[in-house]
Amino acid sequence: MKIKVLDTTLRDGEQTPGVSLTSMEKLRIASKLDEMGLDYIEAGSAITSEGERNSIKEITSQGLNAEILSFSRPLTKDIDYCLECDVDEVNLVVPTSDLHIFDKLKMTKDELIEMSNSAVDYCKDHGLTVELSAEDASRSDVNFLKSVFLNALDHGVDRVCVCDTVGILTPDTSFELFNNLRDINAPISVHCHNDFGLAVANTLSAIKGGACEIHTTVNGIGERAGNTSFEECVVSIDRLLPDFSTNIKIHEIYDVSKLVARLTGVYIQPNKAIVGENAFAHESGIHSDGIIKNSATYEPMTPELVGRRRKFIIGKHMGTHGLDSRLKELGLNVDKVQLQQICDNIKELADKGKTVTDVDLQAIADNVLEINHEDRIKLEDVTVVSGKKILPTASVKLIIDGEEILNAGVGIGPVDAAINAINSLEIFQDIDFIEYHVDAITGGTDALIDVIVKLQKGDRILSARSTEPDIIDASVKAYISGVNRLLQE
Repeated sequence: MKIKVLDTTLRDGEQTPGVSLTSMEKLRIASKLDEMGLDYIEAGSAITSEGERNSIKEITSQGLNAEILSFSRPLTKDIDYCLECDVDEVNLVVPTSDLHIFDKLKMTKDELIEMSNSAVDYCKDHGLTVELSAEDASRSDVNFLKSVFLNALDHGVDRVCVCDTVGILTPDTSFELFNNLRDINAPISVHCHNDFGLAVANTLSAIKGGACEIHTTVNGIGERAGNTSFEECVVSIDRLLPDFSTNIKIHEIYDVSKLVARLTGVYIQPNKAIVGENAFAHESGIHSDGIIKNSATYEPMTPELVGRRRKFIIGKHMGTHGLDSRLKELGLNVDKVQLQQICDNIKELADKGKTVTDVDLQAIADNVLEINHEDRIKLEDVTVVSGKKILPTASVKLIIDGEEILNAGVGIGPVDAAINAINSLEIFQDIDFIEYHVDAITGGTDALIDVIVKLQKGDRILSARSTEPDIIDASVKAYISGVNRLLQE
């Protein structure tokens, strides 16, 4: 059975505290979701603001394959704004629990049904497809919930949706609820929140119970603990529910995850399923050995399925098989004796509590192999001017291939200014700065600062570090150290 997917990253996801997307950013996300095969995209809530309406109009004007929706309350003014945005459908949200009807809306159940029916009539009279979402359905009397749905169906509603607004369902109760609603004989969708960490599990149970459409957000972003995670749910359907499938191009999942994380500023925890940086990373020697022999030993799916690559992490738990694989990725071939020497040196460093970066690994390997690399880039000086009313500005003096280069740049802070001063030089143009991590490793305002960066050039990704009492020096030195390694063929 084909399960349809409605993504609400641009509406429910944008309600994540601190997230506000521009019109262009929304369009980029919507276009990527459309390319991936989404059936429905909830582009926003037209009633919110003029800017929100302009964003929705921009998306509806693109002729995307996905059906474009706007959130709407069962109010004429909300629906009129949806019509102004030229959406295909509305997600008409009607509260159905006693708590919401009596305490929030201050009305009777009969008045609620009348309001719902009237809103559906108004939408249908104006040519809109309507999905009626029952807000707080999981805390509603199931017989009343059915009554709301059946009334709406009599008035021409196209689909109905059960919303677990505060995430209180469990997989068992989710299945029972949706199984109980089968007899309304209409397409039913499921919209879950993740307050107890059960949104994906509850969504999968709802599918088994009879739901034919799921609501998701990319990376599971949303209010409070977020919504059903798009990537986790779609991949779980593909891998774990053999009787169901979606239209989603799964191999593009990592790309859209990174795009949403970058544009929203809501970054992904390393151990997040499917898209977290550690999802396909292995350090344990036993695991690495098994993975090299047969990836199925410690991976339930191949990383390539979702657009990822496997990584072997360098640390004290690693074995020689994983280390040898990582060295080969860096273009280094070693014999067994050299491999063991490198392994011993790394474990000695890791035992001191140090994170072993790729540059550390290469430096250790170079020492064992007696390889001397001449760095193409050397830092001579960096100067930064910053203050409350001063745009942070940095100047750098570098020696690049023996030539002295002076350059300047500005940024939102002193570190950003220093990196921008370096990045504008031609030799840095193909380098992508993909991760930046700072730790104070001693106490006090004079603490030593440990900076670890992750950089990419083409298909090569490596990490580098620098430890200094000054965060600007540490950041610049870590960056240049990584770039020097990436420039080595």
